[in-house]
Amino acid sequence: MTQDAVNIPTEHGGQSLGHGVAGHPKGVLPLVFAELWERFSWNGMRGVLVLFLVSSVHGGLGIAPATAVAIYGVYNSAAYMLAVPGGWLGGRVLGPRRAVVLGGAVLVLGHFSMAVPTIATFCCGLLLVAVGTGLLKPNIAAMIGELYERNGIAERKDAGFTVLYIGVNIGSFAAPLVVGTVAEEINWHIGFAIAGVGMLVSLLTLFLNRQPLSDIGRVSARMDPGQRSSTFRRAGLWLAVGVALLAVDIASGAFSIDHVVNVMPILGVGIPVLYFASILRNGGLAREDRPRIKAYIWFFGVAVLFWMIYDQSGSLLSLFADGKTDRSLGGWQFPASWFQSVNPALVILLGPALAALWISTARRSREPSTVTKFSFALLLVGASFGVMAVAGWFAGGNGAAKVSILWLLAVYLLQTIGELCLVPVGLALSTKLAPAAFVSQLIGLWYMAGATGHAINGWVTQLNKPMGDTAYYGLWATVALIAGGCFLLCSRRLGVLMQGVR
Repeated sequence: MTQDAVNIPTEHGGQSLGHGVAGHPKGVLPLVFAELWERFSWNGMRGVLVLFLVSSVHGGLGIAPATAVAIYGVYNSAAYMLAVPGGWLGGRVLGPRRAVVLGGAVLVLGHFSMAVPTIATFCCGLLLVAVGTGLLKPNIAAMIGELYERNGIAERKDAGFTVLYIGVNIGSFAAPLVVGTVAEEINWHIGFAIAGVGMLVSLLTLFLNRQPLSDIGRVSARMDPGQRSSTFRRAGLWLAVGVALLAVDIASGAFSIDHVVNVMPILGVGIPVLYFASILRNGGLAREDRPRIKAYIWFFGVAVLFWMIYDQSGSLLSLFADGKTDRSLGGWQFPASWFQSVNPALVILLGPALAALWISTARRSREPSTVTKFSFALLLVGASFGVMAVAGWFAGGNGAAKVSILWLLAVYLLQTIGELCLVPVGLALSTKLAPAAFVSQLIGLWYMAGATGHAINGWVTQLNKPMGDTAYYGLWATVALIAGGCFLLCSRRLGVLMQGVR
């Protein structure tokens, strides 16, 4: 039900912007729609990346599967890792709204660069897409969190971010069906161009809906000029060191993708450790903020393990779908990339029910705690890899006996429920536990958990070939199930650290 706007001062300053559909803030829909098209562009490209790298037809690169999986892990890790400086730029320099627009423009350039059929433009496009994603994602989430705070309905954030997640998964669902079909059946680079068009629509959506957003995202918690200059100098120095080391490695003739794969997990672990230490040392933190940040570190660790297992869906599971799954429908074999639409379709179907469940249980003061939801996420993703272990056994070592699509559908069902227990809840938790000046940065760290998981992927997925599917998937199923049970046992201690935040 749509309600009229009411100008009620909120405890966060400014005026309430008014409620829109079902009591959610009016400005949420433009942001959700913009993120929908950003996910269309991202998931369209992500869904075909490994297949493009291993394919020798339609302009594919025809490289070895192990190398393709490594590149996929490095790329995804870089995109999420860059959310940390992207969140910092939005929160402390540009303001979230400018960061979102700039990130969207860089994404457009990246996708269209990948549409040019040369190795150089493809690599340049991958880098631009990673940079644009790092700028856009944490800051658009920060704007949504600010909308709920400004309207005095912060308690609806879990449900609100779940609604956001449903919206963006509409774009994720459509992308593999459109981009994947064109890329696999016609030409890979035309598929990349279609993803770029989706990002253009996202930017246009934000431009046409400036008024409902009012001044949301325009203000940043600016640093003093001296501190900002010092930060830029240090960042520039580390960037120069990294570029110099890469240049020396390439010039020596010994460079290989394995070098990057080995460096990414070090960065994936080192950057959040340094960043959390920096936040905890900040003299501007209130007394109650420090234990909340310490609690957030535990949730970060759970998210890393979840993403390390979950996001093999675009690499190893995609190759499993391509080579070991019977995809025949009435004599026609549908593209393997279509499996990337299963997860977002399930999010669309199951998300509303889960959002309604959180609201219903919250009204009766029986909503599961965030710790419980995260524990469920690990248990479910562990169970999904248990199913994969059995499917791998039936498929055999070389996939001679292809398995039914029902195995992968069961895997995606379990993973999707786990995802809904973790991702929107984690985004909401980031805005709840973050000090006011660190909202965009903590959201950036939330995406950094995905980066660290992807980076570790570059190592662990190399175990698949020597171990075989059954042992490999069984190993990570066991790890996730044990970790999920242990985290559930820590709920009381984490509740004390969170100081009333559920």
